[in-house]
Amino acid sequence: MATASPPILGVVGGGQLGRMMAEAASPLGVELVVLDPTPDCPASPVAREQIVGDFDDEEAIRTLAEMADALTFEIELADPDVLEAVEEEYDVPVHPDPATLRMIQDKLVQKRALKERGIPVPEFRPVDGRDDLLSAGEEFGYPMMLKARKGGYDGRGNVPVESPDDVTDALAEVSGELMVEEFVPFERELSVIAVKGADEIATFPVGENVHEDEILRETVVPARAPKSVRERAEEVARDVLSVLSGRGVYGIELFEHADGAISVNEIAPRPHNSGHYTIEGALTSQFEQHVRGVLDYPLGATDLRSPVVMSNILGDVEESQPADLAGVDEVLSTPGASFHWYGKREVRPLRKMGHVTLVGESPTDAADSSTADLLANARSLTDQLTFQ
Repeated sequence: MATASPPILGVVGGGQLGRMMAEAASPLGVELVVLDPTPDCPASPVAREQIVGDFDDEEAIRTLAEMADALTFEIELADPDVLEAVEEEYDVPVHPDPATLRMIQDKLVQKRALKERGIPVPEFRPVDGRDDLLSAGEEFGYPMMLKARKGGYDGRGNVPVESPDDVTDALAEVSGELMVEEFVPFERELSVIAVKGADEIATFPVGENVHEDEILRETVVPARAPKSVRERAEEVARDVLSVLSGRGVYGIELFEHADGAISVNEIAPRPHNSGHYTIEGALTSQFEQHVRGVLDYPLGATDLRSPVVMSNILGDVEESQPADLAGVDEVLSTPGASFHWYGKREVRPLRKMGHVTLVGESPTDAADSSTADLLANARSLTDQLTFQ
């Protein structure tokens, strides 16, 4: 293992998560080296160095391990087998545990692991063709959700099946190994950003996620849910942590059912889009927490500073084009608003290009009308950001 000072954290992935991780690591005296296939990736301007290579490039990951005091990843496309091998060969700790990454990469394996521990999840089953999916429809009823077991994100790889007539088209739309879940008529989609240290865990306040077209648009914190529901969501998130091994941040997506019950949707073994609000909204950001956890530093406080809304800046274009954004002055001149640009040179339809955070003036209860006002104002600000 490297013995450099300052500590060097090697990160597989150099997208926006790696960029914000590097920004959070710097005040701690920690430097990042990132591995990413895109030259001059978003993290490269703020990282110590970039290694250009695929996320599963064994030789590139070995080079990363030789340089680092610890390894982590900001994308699930990292290869857990290679990470396990370099962890042993170079005596460099990898967090979260590669075994956890392997489990989370397969949604069916993930759901089975949660169910075996008694953690509430929607009913599910594997799918191997048309007959299996029709049989699931008889069991779960319609609609139901057909999912690719591996690789899907931002709604990609998820297809609703509304009736038996949709089965053939749904199977044609999603490729690879498949599973199907019962449809949950949820009241809200919630998320908890949770972090494991060496001998401590912490959770951030429960967020409420607003999706359109299966893509996260805004996160509202505190979630506009009864206190009892928020407490149950945090309890379930802590139960999820007991299934996962390895230090660092985990994004835990949840459904709030109409009766107030909570079930787990999916888990991300890394900082999560719905946790970006923590940069301005919490005493310690999720990115600093991840660095602390991975390097076995004490965890920071997760208290909320004030009500806060995070709003994604998405590519509002019909086809790829250079990323030339207008309307930033309006955001920067708004009290309580913060602008985050991810440094991507090309904008594509619905690509995440940055985000806006809007904080309230003082701590309030989730039922306070100011939370709704924050959401409306944050949405208005991002609507004014346009690509030329």
